[in-house]
Amino acid sequence: MNLLPDPALLAMFLAATLALNLTPGPDMALVATRAVGQGKAAGIAAALGVGAGCLVHTGLAALGIGAVLRHSETAFAIVKYAGAAYLLYMAWGLWRAGTGESGVAPAAARVSLTRAFLEGAITNTLNPKVALFFLAFLPQFIPADHPSPALAMAVLGLLFNVSGTAVNAGVAVLSSAARRRVGASVTVKRLLNRAASVFFVGLAVRLALAQRP
Repeated sequence: MNLLPDPALLAMFLAATLALNLTPGPDMALVATRAVGQGKAAGIAAALGVGAGCLVHTGLAALGIGAVLRHSETAFAIVKYAGAAYLLYMAWGLWRAGTGESGVAPAAARVSLTRAFLEGAITNTLNPKVALFFLAFLPQFIPADHPSPALAMAVLGLLFNVSGTAVNAGVAVLSSAARRRVGASVTVKRLLNRAASVFFVGLAVRLALAQRP
């Protein structure tokens, strides 16, 4: 049983996947923020966490559970408000991280690699639009007569995730390079933290106002 679409359709899928993964969003913003604030390892940890969140959405889509978000206004609202609240919590943490006055990075700015990973996973998992995207995007590349559409969806979701994780890891490397150029300037780091905080507030508002298709 062939789990992949024909070569032409697969090429279209991979091209669309790369283009979509290169589009900035909450996940990429988190990866860049952690990489600029703490370095490449933290950024890559966040990228891997985002990938873990995408695996959750892939599994839910393959099992058909994700369809609940499409048809239930209540379920969609619960997930989106939880996601918005978490983004606001992160924004508050970033704002506080930018209030240090000494030349030493504030403790709030330092998070463990495990926490960076969990931030990525939670940010992605609590975004219902990601779940709806998987439900709308992946089936377009699965033939109607496929003998195991759920398994095919899981494979395509995995390919999408590999591409997305690679892109986010690249963002972490580039952002880390920018961090080295910034150097130890406390003022610049404070401004970056506050700018990221405001950006995350904007993302939270946008998510809270999102409507179910």
